Amino acid sequence: MPIDTLLTRRSFITTTAALGAGLTAPGLAATAWAQAAYPARPVHLIVPYAAGGGTDFFARLVATSMSATLGQQIVVENRPGAGTQIGAEAAAKAEPDGYTFLLGDTSTYASNRSLYQKLAYDPQKDFAPISLTGRFAIVLLVNTDKLNVSSVQALIDAAKKAPGSIDYASAGVGSPFHLAAELFAQSAGIKLNHVPYKGAGPALQDLAGGQIGMMFVDFATARSQLSLKSIKAIGVCSPGEFYGLPGVPAVAATVPGFEAWAWQGFSAPVKVSPDIIAKLREAYLKAVNDPANKQKLIDAGIDPLQSTPQEMAAYVASETAKWEKVIKTAGIKLD
Repeated sequence: MPIDTLLTRRSFITTTAALGAGLTAPGLAATAWAQAAYPARPVHLIVPYAAGGGTDFFARLVATSMSATLGQQIVVENRPGAGTQIGAEAAAKAEPDGYTFLLGDTSTYASNRSLYQKLAYDPQKDFAPISLTGRFAIVLLVNTDKLNVSSVQALIDAAKKAPGSIDYASAGVGSPFHLAAELFAQSAGIKLNHVPYKGAGPALQDLAGGQIGMMFVDFATARSQLSLKSIKAIGVCSPGEFYGLPGVPAVAATVPGFEAWAWQGFSAPVKVSPDIIAKLREAYLKAVNDPANKQKLIDAGIDPLQSTPQEMAAYVASETAKWEKVIKTAGIKLD
């Protein structure tokens, strides 16, 4: 699919619009926090991951442009830990005055609700959506020295011959890559053995070294491994071919309906005024539609997105339902 089409494609959002709001749409619980000259001081953007990763890269790139538009600096605050809970809780409990907002992701808004016995925030009640911001294509990698398969169908056939004998790595229990693998196994009717790691880096290291046979990981992270002779991308988790890996088929070509993304979106504390939500969204749209910014994101393996708050709420609702089913079927639980 052409890059321009990917950048403007929003059907995956709009088709979920009828599902209703997952987060509380701005204005439904708004109080009189609107300020005449917003912003009058620096605005804090909470990133629930450590500095240096894809989420942090995205945040710092768009924050620079948004700062210029708003006339005040957007300060990126990294608050990693607990599957994004630490950062999400800080954002949820911030004053709803527009001076704190959040770059959350699949875990923050959709899967944590089903993964954790006790969650420090309520994904549906504590945030007002601003806009979806980006998604990361997920790729299925195999080490062909360890796992002698060259296609998704060959992998499924091997797994059916010896249920539970094939190990797969992930960046951690409940990560989007773990859940993508679980969705794949459930959809294909196979049993795989999960080996969780503390981050995608160590998992990829063992994949490259042949200690593990396969893993799902985002394309931006996977690119460094694709030059290795033993590492092969046998499928992408987008519905069709992904522009970054021409010629690599979609998993859905073998497992109809399969689709998985790692995605992100901006939100604010639920009582932030609709006027401030609109101002932040307008600044973001200007940043993400800047050709230079857009190309930098694409080059980093990020598919830039934009949406209305209502579209983001509907997408969150659909993703929450999707991953809840996967998590419950797999029996995944975190403390």
